[in-house]
Amino acid sequence: MVRSSPMQAVLVAPGVKDKQVLPYKRDALKEKHAVAGLMRSIAGGPGVRGAFYVLDLARVVDLYMRWRRALPDVRAYYAVKCNPEPALLGALAALGAGFDCASRREIEAVLALGVEPASIVYANPCKPEAHIEYAARVGVNLTTYDSEEEVAKVKRCHPGCELILRIKGPDNGDAKVDLGTKYGAHADEVVPLLRAAERAGLGVAGVSFHIGSGGTRTDVYCGAIEATRAAFDAAAALGMPPMRVLDVGGGFMAGGNAFEEAAAVIRDTLAEHFGDLPCVEVIGEPGRYFAETAFTLAARVIGKRTRGEVREYWIDDGLYGSLNCVLMDDYVPRPRPLATPRAGEEAYTSTVFGPTCDSLDTVVTGYRLPEMSVGDWLVFDDMGAYSIGSGSHFNGFSMADITTFLAYSS
Repeated sequence: MVRSSPMQAVLVAPGVKDKQVLPYKRDALKEKHAVAGLMRSIAGGPGVRGAFYVLDLARVVDLYMRWRRALPDVRAYYAVKCNPEPALLGALAALGAGFDCASRREIEAVLALGVEPASIVYANPCKPEAHIEYAARVGVNLTTYDSEEEVAKVKRCHPGCELILRIKGPDNGDAKVDLGTKYGAHADEVVPLLRAAERAGLGVAGVSFHIGSGGTRTDVYCGAIEATRAAFDAAAALGMPPMRVLDVGGGFMAGGNAFEEAAAVIRDTLAEHFGDLPCVEVIGEPGRYFAETAFTLAARVIGKRTRGEVREYWIDDGLYGSLNCVLMDDYVPRPRPLATPRAGEEAYTSTVFGPTCDSLDTVVTGYRLPEMSVGDWLVFDDMGAYSIGSGSHFNGFSMADITTFLAYSS
């Protein structure tokens, strides 16, 4: 029997198999130019009049295999909130990932692709009761908590559910988003929260933490894993059944060597603090690691104004749409023309606006671009994280109007 390759598995996955997938040749030294060639072909095609994405499925495969090499004993549970594109979810499911869901709608999206409920962690420490009841109906039986009030809700709405205690990791000012300001039990709250679960008759399956999203510091994993072991020991001292799940959270970066450096620290610290507990299942919740670099955005120039040597352009996506990540995720836009550069082309100080009537909808100012015209295109790289899933429909410019084209590079 011939085993299919990871890419073949992705191409027949739910969310992918019924869509056209465009092939293109990838040059490792000129990868972004290769994507641009494909995008020029799409932009010149019939019926393409507005902003669109290209999702490179081969990039997703590469990232998943990289994860497996660096963290072979840590199963990835993709954080759906980062980018809920069905093709991305289907590809990751086909590769063997589980899913971190934070709401009923995210659970529905994952189950619709045929994912088993056992491969879902309801990783939101504060959930609406109606969403907990839905999780109970569909068999999602593992969720996070960090308050006694949450224990009471889960007891009422899903008494068969197991809990994962979310603890606060070390402070990480380097992170783009420090989730510890909103979630995570402090050290002096761990034992009371374990006792609360025990009194309610709810099993505590394990412990989770999150060092923050988009940071580069790796030392914070040491303190977080050490604190996790302390929570495991506290549960054992209370006579509770042995915990079996350790969730190292997300926030991993795919660029450079940051991921490998973080993975090395995680492996070494797990060996130090959990080497005597080989039965513990270790999972992670990567979001931007898989999504960020796999998506490229093309936005169309829909307006232009010349004021002396300054050029002002309007594009059909902006800060109320995909590019909300400029405000919400500290994304630094570096747009470049989709058209092939011309030798000796003069550049002008430029402003790029989004399409809405709000002056806040300004993508870049004082940015150098060649002369462009209405109907030209600007390309934004690494646009997969907290972009598509976070946009609005303000001013009637709908995220639903932005198409995602699937591609795979070879």
